[in-house]
Amino acid sequence: MSKKPIPGSYIDTQGMGAPADPNYKGPKGKVDYKPAIVKPRRLFTEDMVKEAKILINEVLDEREGKFDYTSYFDTEKFKHTVLEEEPPYDKRRHSKNRSK
Repeated sequence: MSKKPIPGSYIDTQGMGAPADPNYKGPKGKVDYKPAIVKPRRLFTEDMVKEAKILINEVLDEREGKFDYTSYFDTEKFKHTVLEEEPPYDKRRHSKNRSK
């Protein structure tokens, strides 16, 4: 009994190439290619960088005695419903000493 594969149960790679022109000599003249543009990858996302900058500035303000505003990381102050957008952070708007 022969173990001949059933047609359609395998991939036939013999006839997959396009018909080739035996007289084709390649592109005429030198072909100029544009250099590839590489976008550098970063470890941190843009949001992580934004939060890191805020954190560093808050630490420096605290060290210099200028920390008179609500911290960005005080999540109680930025609570909102799922129907609302998160309140924007602006340390001038969230000053502890501002008049109401």
